Amino acid sequence: MYQPRLFESFFLGGFECSNHRRSDGRRLDMLDVTGHAQWAAQDYKTLNQFGINSVRDGLRWHLIESSSGRYDWSSFLPMLKAAECQGTQVIWDLCHYGWPDHIDIWRPGFVERFAAYAGSVAQLIKDETDRIPHYSPLNEISFWSWAGGDEAYFNPMTRGRGAELKHQLVRATIAAMDAIRQVEPRARFVQADPAIHVIAANVRPGSVREAENFRLSQFQAWDMLCGELWPGLGGAPEYLDIIGVNYYSDNQWYLNGPVIERGSPDYRPFRGILSEIHHRYRRPMLVAETGAEGDLRGHWLRYVGEQVWLAMQQGIPVEGICLYPVVDYPGWTDDRHCPVGLLGFPDANGNRLVHQGLADELRVQQARFDPLTEPAILTNARP
Repeated sequence: MYQPRLFESFFLGGFECSNHRRSDGRRLDMLDVTGHAQWAAQDYKTLNQFGINSVRDGLRWHLIESSSGRYDWSSFLPMLKAAECQGTQVIWDLCHYGWPDHIDIWRPGFVERFAAYAGSVAQLIKDETDRIPHYSPLNEISFWSWAGGDEAYFNPMTRGRGAELKHQLVRATIAAMDAIRQVEPRARFVQADPAIHVIAANVRPGSVREAENFRLSQFQAWDMLCGELWPGLGGAPEYLDIIGVNYYSDNQWYLNGPVIERGSPDYRPFRGILSEIHHRYRRPMLVAETGAEGDLRGHWLRYVGEQVWLAMQQGIPVEGICLYPVVDYPGWTDDRHCPVGLLGFPDANGNRLVHQGLADELRVQQARFDPLTEPAILTNARP
């Protein structure tokens, strides 16, 4: 049975921190509209009361570097200090799909500016805390490349440039990790991307091959980071640290068709997906995002918890499960209320309603996993 050692609680809470521009040009700021930017200290304290002492949270690069090379930390420093005050361990997302408008993501300057910004963040965090810092440099490189580079769903709103964007994001991640390690060699990194399963709806050889090629594309960013694919980008084993596996109920589908429902004979158990990733990379893993809407929240956590438990019984190194998002949020495209969190929207005093079904299941799962956890004993050991 694998015994996790990396985070201070096996269950983490993830705060939605997307700040990209949509296809209509509007910039989102999820930390603001969910109230977390205002109520970070209270949110951390509430999660501590639920036994969640580690979280994913984010910085807003576009607010910090509104002009080239000049950093305004006023949007971040209160969150950092709140985490320290509450004793909350944070994986900091440095760039969650958004970047300053004055930087061209397609030019070499994007890589340089992101590295400089990352190094400055690392210095600030080192000045404020003695903790081993954890970072997620660029969130979901593969998904971002597809959504922003091939589908024009959000920035940079292009089509047919997904591979080019993926290369650029990998270069930027490597440069940022180098800059951070120069400041703080102990730093750890979570590289998060969706884990998917895609199959053909029919057995025609062309469709089967196309579906498998699409499925295998989920590994490209990780392969590039560790130097197995496109090594000219600068990848090497030390750039693939902790693998963040983002997994939801719609992460399996038929090629050009509907979602594969759990219970279908075509549905691949999540433990099998985790096993494949482990055998491919031999790195520690974090279920960096998982969740469901409405009354399905508790049922989905039960399924994920059971699958992770079975995987860990086989020695697969899963370090934790992050409830994501841990607070409700307004939909990216339509502002609808997305009831996904353990906690709802804040009232005028920062208090949030608790989703009892998810809270009850969380307690059940914590009783299973928490005895395995040895918090804060891992130092700077990397693969």
